[in-house]
Amino acid sequence: MEMRKRSQILIVEDSEVNVDILVEALGDDYEISVALDGETALLAVGEAQPDLILLDIVMPGLSGYEVCQRLKKNKDFRHIPIIFLTSLTDEADEAKGLSLGAVDYIIKPYNLAMVKARVRNHLELKRYHDSLEELVALRTGELEATKRAIIGCMAVLGEFRDTETGAHTQRTQEYVSVLLTVLDNEEAKMSVERKQLLCQSAVLHDIGKIAVPDAILQKPGPLTAEEFEEMKKHTLVGGLIIRRAEQAIGHNSFLGLVGEIAEFHHEKWDGSGYPHGLKGKEIPFGARLMALADIYDALISVRPYKKGFSHEEALQIILDGDGRTKPEHFDPEILAAFAKVHESFRNIGQGQ
Repeated sequence: MEMRKRSQILIVEDSEVNVDILVEALGDDYEISVALDGETALLAVGEAQPDLILLDIVMPGLSGYEVCQRLKKNKDFRHIPIIFLTSLTDEADEAKGLSLGAVDYIIKPYNLAMVKARVRNHLELKRYHDSLEELVALRTGELEATKRAIIGCMAVLGEFRDTETGAHTQRTQEYVSVLLTVLDNEEAKMSVERKQLLCQSAVLHDIGKIAVPDAILQKPGPLTAEEFEEMKKHTLVGGLIIRRAEQAIGHNSFLGLVGEIAEFHHEKWDGSGYPHGLKGKEIPFGARLMALADIYDALISVRPYKKGFSHEEALQIILDGDGRTKPEHFDPEILAAFAKVHESFRNIGQGQ
């Protein structure tokens, strides 16, 4: 049976007599290190993080209160439990220590049985807390892998119908990521995890095209008005596919963001888009990002019925308009971001 590693305890105490008492009481059960002042204690924690700190309050130089404050302000050390050791018996002193983040408060002279019990209990609590964090990290990793698998499988469905769609969706994912690096509005102030999900979701914006007939999807020429109306339905189908999947997984899942992009990425800022004619910020943020990314890639791509425009031509069409595409079709803040990073769009489009 594997032996559990002994816990590390740092004793911070300026009285060598008290240090000897604590080492004698705890040394058989734990790995002990000692610091005789606050500055040395901070250095020791930086070199080797202990599992628990026994911290005197009244010391030369930095007080225990100051040491505790510094440790709790540091994200790498704030999780370490601190037990104050002190001869201060006023309830206000104890309240101050606990308010700074200490987990306990032991009065001198020491009742060694109590010291042992409290150290043991707080170490057990820390082990329990650490195991919970490990479990959360494991489950989070499993959830992330599940997200990637679902998105990847759905994206492959689209690629079976149209290999160019696969390349197009991968590029649009990168365009969206670039836009997010320069956007600084309130909507773009999201967690790193949500930004990653938004970029991952971009590959499914055209998933609804799996329901478009081959005669339309692969037609080597411009679509008729009737055919274009049929093509436009891919947004509704995409939204429906994602909603069905979301119902199976549960509402408030990551698929909500995917569905917004699939259904609304052809909406336009001025309300002239489809399928619902949404206007301005009625259009979800992710779909507004995708609207610009989608148009740029469509412009530079070769199709059976058109040549691919150069980057310069696509840039001018998006910023100035060409009759079909107008600047007012796009969120003004996203359009301004595109103007800043259009060279990155060029590199992505050219596979660089």
